[in-house]
Amino acid sequence: MRRASVLVLAVLLSSCVYYNGMYNANRLARSARKAEREGRTFEATNLWGQVATKAESVVVRHPTSKYAEEAGILRGVALSRLGQCEEAMGPLSRVSLAAKTSDLTEDAVLATGRCQLTLGNLPAGQAAFSQLLDSKNKDRRREAHFQQARALRQSGRYEEALEALKGIREPRADGERILALAGAGKSPEALALADSLMARGDTAKPWDSLLVTLGRQDPAAASKLLDRIRQLPVRSPEIQARRLLEDGTRLAPTDTSRAAARFREAAAMSGSSESPGRASLELVRMDLARTSRPQELPPIMEALQGVAKRFENLGLEITRISATISGVHTAVSSTTAETPQGDLRLFLAGEAARDSLAAPALAQGIFRRIVDEWPASPYAPKAIFAVQQLDSTWADSARAILEQRYFDSPYLAVTQGYAPSEYRQLEDSLGAYAASLVPARPVRPGVTPRRKPLLEDEDRPGRPPQPATGSRVPE
Repeated sequence: MRRASVLVLAVLLSSCVYYNGMYNANRLARSARKAEREGRTFEATNLWGQVATKAESVVVRHPTSKYAEEAGILRGVALSRLGQCEEAMGPLSRVSLAAKTSDLTEDAVLATGRCQLTLGNLPAGQAAFSQLLDSKNKDRRREAHFQQARALRQSGRYEEALEALKGIREPRADGERILALAGAGKSPEALALADSLMARGDTAKPWDSLLVTLGRQDPAAASKLLDRIRQLPVRSPEIQARRLLEDGTRLAPTDTSRAAARFREAAAMSGSSESPGRASLELVRMDLARTSRPQELPPIMEALQGVAKRFENLGLEITRISATISGVHTAVSSTTAETPQGDLRLFLAGEAARDSLAAPALAQGIFRRIVDEWPASPYAPKAIFAVQQLDSTWADSARAILEQRYFDSPYLAVTQGYAPSEYRQLEDSLGAYAASLVPARPVRPGVTPRRKPLLEDEDRPGRPPQPATGSRVPE
């Protein structure tokens, strides 16, 4: 009799695991889903946090309970809703061990697919969603179709994504349609859809996300979209400035004129916030990119000082840029054919103009000076290769000069597949000269400063030597 009573008590205690733990976790999960459906995002997040805590408590306190598996999966779902996908994937992986399909297992499959997309594993995400395309639950079926379309769009299968979106009539699908249309090269249709959304006063659409994603696919279309959404009310000038700055950055490689106009608009925004300052700095960088003569550098330095006065948060960055510009200007202006090691001095200035200032035209002129004024310099061939990289139209002329005048140069030998000892000596000399311009630092005994090897392991014979970077410009 006593033994039977003990067994009954054990069963009752086991049942308490569900009623005290799982019951509360499932109740909170239902409330979280309802809050999500009604758009109460903050409340839903708070509820999912409680679900994760309750479910974890069941797993930790009763690991052998028949409800431990269910609690672990529910915890994974909750974590995924909280955006903690890396932590969620462990519990969610147990869904494959579930004995039967249930509401929870289908929720877990959806959560797995979403997290796989978040973590960049598109095939795994698509595989998860495909399991629920015929779910008996209409909400999960609709969600699976939407997420499948999203995964197709992210993987570049834009036409398939548009096809998958055809039967989905909910507001968030419009954003995916815009992106899929743009990716499929149908930018006019994408912009027309955006116009229709704005005509309905849809200010809740995640326009910033659309701008960023569309900008990766079609910067010009993203810029046109920005023109449209600027008609919507935006409270913060910083948001407007940031959008203009990002648009200019996207346009810069293909449309410098429009990019500059965007930067000017952003820079003119009131206040001294981050985006107007960055836009002002980008305008100076654009001036640098167009600079071809050393005489153009002093006005650029003055412009930088003006930016620094208005935007104090950029002071350190502007100081570094100004110091580099000053170093290049001084080196180029004061170096003549009689200057000791003038060829090395100019080469370092050319590197700084090319790599640190992103001023290719200025760098090209500096490298050409070495060839013209120090034709006997062992670094003249290296300068020729540098010019050749900056000006592809000079390829034939450069090849002729190298073969006729510098046929025995170690730098030419490197492009032919071998590096003689003279090559290493020249690089070491250039590295030592660069190091002599840097304030002294403690160096371990026996260690000689070296420049970066001209050819790395992955470089192949026949490729022009890549000039070493990172050298200091002489003051």
